[in-house]
Amino acid sequence: MTDLAGRVAIVTAAGSGIGRAAALTLSRAGAAVACVDLKPDTGEATRRDIAAAGGKALAVPCDAREGAQVAAMVERVVAAWGRIDILVNGVGGGQRAASILEISEEAWEGMLRLNLTSAFLCCKAVLPTMLMQGYGRIVNVASIAGRSMSTLQGAHYTAAKAGLLGLTRHLARDVAGRGITVNAVAPGPIATERILSSLDPQEKERLLARSPMGRLGTPEEVAAAVAFLASPEASFVSGATLDVNGTMLML
Repeated sequence: MTDLAGRVAIVTAAGSGIGRAAALTLSRAGAAVACVDLKPDTGEATRRDIAAAGGKALAVPCDAREGAQVAAMVERVVAAWGRIDILVNGVGGGQRAASILEISEEAWEGMLRLNLTSAFLCCKAVLPTMLMQGYGRIVNVASIAGRSMSTLQGAHYTAAKAGLLGLTRHLARDVAGRGITVNAVAPGPIATERILSSLDPQEKERLLARSPMGRLGTPEEVAAAVAFLASPEASFVSGATLDVNGTMLML
């Protein structure tokens, strides 16, 4: 099992779904985890679960779309634990599929801010600490949509996730040779609360029919990929996107 003892991790959107699974997985590997979430109660619930299992955690409410809040969040984590070794950018989400003719300028900008700008702001905020340490692991939670396109979301979601993969590659090259790696995971349809609640029975049946494995992935399966990329074992992996989609997309 990956050993992250002594490491400090920030996980955004840690209150539910893939973010929560990542926070719990990193904690079980020994990391102290800052559970960052827009909703104070859900981030605190993840923190309590980590503490109940004997782990070390801190709940930090934060809107990752706002630079001032992100900067304050990072300052709080450094003040508490003195370092930041891992950043998992889990913030993201979408709306139902829509024609580009139905997407307003406001909706377009909001989608990019949620799925792309949030990661940019968090990366920018943690990098000074990681560069000073000479060590860091950044993992961006993208989507199969960024590799191809989304059948469940609109063009703005696909564009944002493709942009996140571009940010991953560019930043990885920028910090290469300085002890910091930057990678992404690109999940296919995952059985999160958000996805399951948005699908009616017919939509779920159609989605399963398109899956070569006949099922949705689990948040824990994505979290395992995140933990590998956040580990010392992945020290020569940077700028990569790890597909977690059950062969739904083959490149």
